[in-house]
Amino acid sequence: MQESSGFSRQGERECRGFFHLQSTMFTHEVILLKLIRWSMLLLSLALLGTISMAGAAAPGLAKDKPNGRSVQTGIEVLLDKPDLVKGKRVGLITNPTGVTSDLTHDVDALLAKKVNLVAVYGPEHGIRGTEQAGSAPGTYEDPKTGLPFYNLYNKSPEEIAPLFRDVDVVLFDIQDVGSRFYTYISTMAYAMKAAALEDKPFIVLDRPNPIGGEKVEGPVLEPGYESFVGIYPIPIRHGMTVGELAMLFNDQYLEKEIGKKADLTVVKMKGWKRDMWYDETGLPWVLPSPNMPTLETATVYPGNCLFEATNLSEGRGTTRPFELIGAPYIKAWELADRMNARRLPGVSFREAYFNPTFSKHAGVNVGGLQVYVTDRNKYDPIHTALAIIEEVKDLYPDDFAWRADNWIDKLTGSDKVRKAMDAGTPVEEIVKSWRGELDAFKKLRKSYLLYH
Repeated sequence: MQESSGFSRQGERECRGFFHLQSTMFTHEVILLKLIRWSMLLLSLALLGTISMAGAAAPGLAKDKPNGRSVQTGIEVLLDKPDLVKGKRVGLITNPTGVTSDLTHDVDALLAKKVNLVAVYGPEHGIRGTEQAGSAPGTYEDPKTGLPFYNLYNKSPEEIAPLFRDVDVVLFDIQDVGSRFYTYISTMAYAMKAAALEDKPFIVLDRPNPIGGEKVEGPVLEPGYESFVGIYPIPIRHGMTVGELAMLFNDQYLEKEIGKKADLTVVKMKGWKRDMWYDETGLPWVLPSPNMPTLETATVYPGNCLFEATNLSEGRGTTRPFELIGAPYIKAWELADRMNARRLPGVSFREAYFNPTFSKHAGVNVGGLQVYVTDRNKYDPIHTALAIIEEVKDLYPDDFAWRADNWIDKLTGSDKVRKAMDAGTPVEEIVKSWRGELDAFKKLRKSYLLYH
């Protein structure tokens, strides 16, 4: 018993020592784990701060890009030196894209500079950008500023002219997307004519061509096919800024049409180069219209807008307008395989299925493609779109159809593309056929290029 009792006390002391050691080790482990957790938390906070700082300098709001490029738009140049509008009653043609690099809208920025802004005018989709394609918003008083907001869409120059009578100068500041059939440049041309008819100076506050100012692609509009989606003989992808186009329109066409030129001034950008895409400018992207949400949309738009003239959905009513193309009769895998087999430069295709919420095939399951631009400098949007139409016509000859009003002729600028495709002419030959007219246009545009 004694022995047994001695063993128990010794064992108890050893056990206590063991558990004390284990407890100490456990305590140290807990402290170590806490230190690790705190370190991880601090590291996470540091990374979050880095990400936040990176977000502040992300494309869209940055003043200076990693490549050292930054762009100051025409409105910002004017605001720095507003002498052109000092003491004058100013009318402004704009929409949601009329902002400074810190996202201040032109209306607010001009009023803050004590500019006597007396009227604001909007193009298709309205000053606030809320209207779908083809809708004409009405005239109303802006609840924020009390200024009259006028709609110019669907109005002729003669109808616009009276709206300029109570102003001394007209400013134009709208972001274009680089395609002939995007109607803001037609609004600009009509407004220039109206200003000339009323003897009012017209000032274009220049902005970047978001898809670059070097590439010129697609057929040139022919006489007899003028419309609001193409009023002058320029190619689909013109490679010019709105300021450059205004100079070309004024010099080449206005005097012939109304007997006089506009009193035109272009306020140039600072820092923009012709090879810049919009995401290289450091400027914020504000969607120019409801179905132009991203630069990627603008990149494919010169070609994929042509699907408006077919019974294929161009993706309106989806979150990827103009990137998604399809129709209920298309077997998506067939078309995707055909298009990828063509190995067109700078582009790939994914079989896609979607259900548009409005516009063509609304509420119907649609098969087709999503267009992925893999190299935007090699990608030819017009060639690519016509190749898709060629494959659809070949795969589904009994289902494919042009719009009954031959809208394709308005978009391409003549009936040549439609007739050539219906005759089975290969797309490659069609694309080659407009090289001569493109060369002639390039020579013409040289005189009006403001940037290098």
